[in-house]
Amino acid sequence: MKKLNIGIVGLGRLGKEYAKNLTYLVPNANLIAACSIRKEELDYVKETYNVPNLYTSYDQMLDQQKDMDAIVIVTSTDQHADAIIKALEAGYHVFCEKPLALNIEDCLRVEKITARHPDRITMLGFVRRFDSSYAEAKIKINEGLVGTPYLLRSQTIDKDTFAPFQIEFCTTGGGIFHDYNVHDIDLAHWYLGSRIEKVWALGGAYRFPEFGLAGDADNTAAMCELQNGTMAVLLASRISSFGHNTCTEIFATEGNLKIGDPPVKNMLQISDKHGIRREGMETFFDRFQHAFLTQIQSFVDHVLENKQPELTMHNATNATLVATALTKSFKEKKPVTIADLIS
Repeated sequence: MKKLNIGIVGLGRLGKEYAKNLTYLVPNANLIAACSIRKEELDYVKETYNVPNLYTSYDQMLDQQKDMDAIVIVTSTDQHADAIIKALEAGYHVFCEKPLALNIEDCLRVEKITARHPDRITMLGFVRRFDSSYAEAKIKINEGLVGTPYLLRSQTIDKDTFAPFQIEFCTTGGGIFHDYNVHDIDLAHWYLGSRIEKVWALGGAYRFPEFGLAGDADNTAAMCELQNGTMAVLLASRISSFGHNTCTEIFATEGNLKIGDPPVKNMLQISDKHGIRREGMETFFDRFQHAFLTQIQSFVDHVLENKQPELTMHNATNATLVATALTKSFKEKKPVTIADLIS
């Protein structure tokens, strides 16, 4: 079996999961190198996954690890654009976690460099497209099962215990709209077959005032108008008491589709002295564990088959554009038209 030699940069919570999948669960991949500025993270992947080549410098890994075929980027969002460009110009195929960047200028820079290297496979990590339920919903829409979609309601909600950890990184991640709703934005474009053109975002730091001091929020809601006249309502929260709660509903002219509601862990129902209940999931990775594996397997397959993925850098740019508009609307407390950001 032909295998793809991969290096990974970024070994935080999600980076470690990618390292695990590439080592144990993607049969046509070899994780041969890893990069992090944190020694303890490099020690972890060496001891846990036996990664042979370790670097504290990304530039050194790109320059010295000549037997690599591809780079997997799981760094903070503010580093994505430069990391992608460096990898492409060094001759590597690239997978990068979402979002593409924190601003439109960086997104367009990446698009320009990507266009110069059509022989390189590039892919962004919009993981919900690889979840079986979300993918099935797209098939049903394409088949016309529920008629023509006109409204999407989608939310990304995390367990409250993770909020204090996120305060430190809300600036490098771009804030709640870039970090959370970028998935929901991509789904609106994907399912409704159009682009968001106008947004109005509200919210606040209702439980953790530290987010407000950083110019961010712990809860937001946004109303979006798309170019084809359809609508999207996007919600985000960092303070769920019971666990991660991602769900989406598509309303259409002859029915509707609902994904992930209620957000239960499995089909088990518990009846005891506390009542009748079902357990929820703790984290986003619990909910999308299989989708993350399917996604990185898809990247490896696309590279080995020399086939560009359906989701393009331009799709990723559009998602960042809307997230930027939502952030502007939230901070300025007024509706924002997307065209105003790029005129």
